[in-house]
Amino acid sequence: GVFNNVPWGYVPRGGGRVPIGREVDSMNILGLVVFAIVFGVALRKLGPEGELLIRFFNSFNDATMVLVSWIMWYAPVGILFLVAGKIVEMEDVGMLFASLGKYILCCLLGHAIHGLLVLPLIYFLFTRKNPYRFLWGIVTALATAFGTSSSSATLPLMMKCVEERNGVAKHLSRFILPIGATVNMDGAALFQCVAAVFIAQLNQRSLDFVKIITILVTATASSVGAAGIPAGGVLTLAIILEAVNLPVEDISLILAVDWLVDRSCTVLNVEGDAFGAGLLQNYMDRSELRSSVPELIEVKGEAPLSSLPVPTEEGNPLLKRWPGPAGDADPCEKESVM
Repeated sequence: GVFNNVPWGYVPRGGGRVPIGREVDSMNILGLVVFAIVFGVALRKLGPEGELLIRFFNSFNDATMVLVSWIMWYAPVGILFLVAGKIVEMEDVGMLFASLGKYILCCLLGHAIHGLLVLPLIYFLFTRKNPYRFLWGIVTALATAFGTSSSSATLPLMMKCVEERNGVAKHLSRFILPIGATVNMDGAALFQCVAAVFIAQLNQRSLDFVKIITILVTATASSVGAAGIPAGGVLTLAIILEAVNLPVEDISLILAVDWLVDRSCTVLNVEGDAFGAGLLQNYMDRSELRSSVPELIEVKGEAPLSSLPVPTEEGNPLLKRWPGPAGDADPCEKESVM
């Protein structure tokens, strides 16, 4: 009974200490995410019979996004009062602003390292090409992503940039980029992990190894389902906080500075999509090069140049070819026209 108010307690047993746990009143978000993934795979396995339920969930998701868009119109007023109430509760306001500044700096630094070092290094290792030249070709799309804070709004311009400036084929870019704008959210995943750790430190909660792994797995899974709209990653941040039993109401502090962090997330998401299209284009170029070499060798071995038929040329209708003594055609002579 002494250890009922702590996550882990120890009771003496034979001179040793045995760890015991207690149940925590919270929603099993990680279990719901895993169930949703497995349930979606099962619906796909059903084929046409599962299409009806899939259309239902798609319509339900669209209606939810419309409700969220309505709420976002009134979000500034709500965030104002939420942040004001949080500031009143804080004993040291200076510490709060210092913590928010460190949080913003950590997010921007993490995005810069991932976008300027990690992703270009992966592109260089697979293609042996200059990744920064590839980045220069999509700088207009990256600037648009920073201004709009939406991967979906940047998608048409990104297609134009990778096709016209970086030489990616249309059938590749128009297949990879829409999927990346929906699924590839590495910037949002990085931001959600940092935000979860920031809220834990703000509430003086310790995170053990299991909770850190839970944050990583849940952030990866939830970022896949995040919408490519402004503040789309914040909407799924509640899933991560619930998974590790952190207060969800502290998201109001994240929303206060999300206008800057979310733009950096969008730039990183768009950059990852473009690099993915570039990697696939490089793979296709190598495959076409390998398949063309055996074909050239086969043609050269089977059909020598001496045995190739001489192409016939279309001549002037006034010219007529007369056979020579050996049966070959003599040079063209002008046909007499009387």
